[in-house]
Amino acid sequence: MFDALQDRLSGILDRLTRRGALTEADVAEAMREVRRALLEADVALEVARDFIDKVKARAVGVDVVKSVTPGQMVVKIVHDELVAMLGSDAQPISLAAAAPVPILMVGLQGSGKTTSTAKIARRLATRDKRKVLMASLDTRRPAAMEQLATLGVQTGVPTLPIVPGQSALQIAKRAMEAGRLGGYDVVILDTAGRTTLDEALMAEVAEVKRATNPHEVLLVADALTGQDAVVTARAFDEALGVTGIVLTRVDGDGRGGAALSMRAVTGKPIKLVGVGEKFDALDEFDPHRIANRILGMGDVVALVEKAAASIDAEQAARSAERMRKGQFDLNDLKDQLSQMQKLGGMSGVMSLMPGVANLKKQMAGANLDEGMFKRQAAIIDSMTKAERKNPDLLKASRKKRVAAGSGVKVEDVNKLLKMHRQMADMMKMMGKAGKSGRGPLAGLGAALGFGGGQPQIPPEALEDLKKGKMPQGLPPGFPGAGGGLPPGFPGMGGGPKLPGLGGGFPGLGKKK
Repeated sequence: MFDALQDRLSGILDRLTRRGALTEADVAEAMREVRRALLEADVALEVARDFIDKVKARAVGVDVVKSVTPGQMVVKIVHDELVAMLGSDAQPISLAAAAPVPILMVGLQGSGKTTSTAKIARRLATRDKRKVLMASLDTRRPAAMEQLATLGVQTGVPTLPIVPGQSALQIAKRAMEAGRLGGYDVVILDTAGRTTLDEALMAEVAEVKRATNPHEVLLVADALTGQDAVVTARAFDEALGVTGIVLTRVDGDGRGGAALSMRAVTGKPIKLVGVGEKFDALDEFDPHRIANRILGMGDVVALVEKAAASIDAEQAARSAERMRKGQFDLNDLKDQLSQMQKLGGMSGVMSLMPGVANLKKQMAGANLDEGMFKRQAAIIDSMTKAERKNPDLLKASRKKRVAAGSGVKVEDVNKLLKMHRQMADMMKMMGKAGKSGRGPLAGLGAALGFGGGQPQIPPEALEDLKKGKMPQGLPPGFPGAGGGLPPGFPGMGGGPKLPGLGGGFPGLGKKK
């Protein structure tokens, strides 16, 4: 969502951090550029102005001017004010009320209310283990009730049976009664919307609110509508007293100004963001993590959460044990490729890693082929069980058969086998180090040229990474040692030479 804003702010703040000393004029010039970047990202004028005033008030103070690293102090101030603008703390949906807890979903037509209702219901049912009932109060939009019923079947969440001819108020009362009689923990009421704000819409929703006394009133707003989303949020809040905001289509908005503005304008927290079409594509909105992403600091917490949700813990433990013993066949390689796919491929992982924004841009420019994971999995699937267990069985005739079965060339099969050999060698080194009592990373450290043990990355090296350069002073065998991306970096003209292995990175190549 914040790619464009991240690029602009990173460039502005990088120039500040490169300067040894800062004057008030330097800060003022940088803040003018930040203000322009915020306005171009669709942040409301009043919000952008207030943000710049607060940053300037702190940035021209004695603490910054006399600081050893004034540029970094300004970056910290911008980060702190971004967090304050976004709401300081993450606030999930509250269920601290007597069951059944009513949750009222409101918003304009087309903002994604019905889909968000199903996503939230599934989240509460699967993650929080709550018994949830959904009810559609939309009597005007054709097939709106049937849509929610279909989503209920797909998510496994019960929906209130449809009774033709009832008004929104009657359906709401029936839903609450069904919730009480059925022993439900939560009842989510999906209200009707309009294409624009009008009195009839507000009157109907206000009547439903009075009858059901909802614990949460969640406004569903489309991030793509920009400034209109802010106007909508203010109007619904004044009429109904919104308790939180659900921002949809966040994955499709390159500006993100609506998210920055809505919290500041309404004072109501953004509780959830929709980041895709799938039912599990719903994330909690954490101001600290969003601020980190905007300033190119990555989001390691999100990466860990993604890994925890995507990777089978038992399978990972089995793989780790095999690797510890130095065993690594093609079945293990396929598992690794599958896990990488679940994490969103290389670009998905890189987008959440701290300090690699510039490297990520260069990788994007290299036209990396993310589809190679599927092709390599297809090659392995075309092998027999014996061949997967013992790749040495794969001679010329077998390679031709595997290539034909997976729709690739024999050279692609050779590349995969070469990559597997290199990874297997690395696993053996790590396994030997583990048996020697020096820890499982000792072999990896030795392979990287650090003389064994966990590699220690000095602060200067991290600074180089932030600037898009490989750190100076790394071992001769380290890829790209000496500055800049290595010529053989994935997709940039051949596989890089992984230290101690003399081969390429796992099969990454350019798109054909």
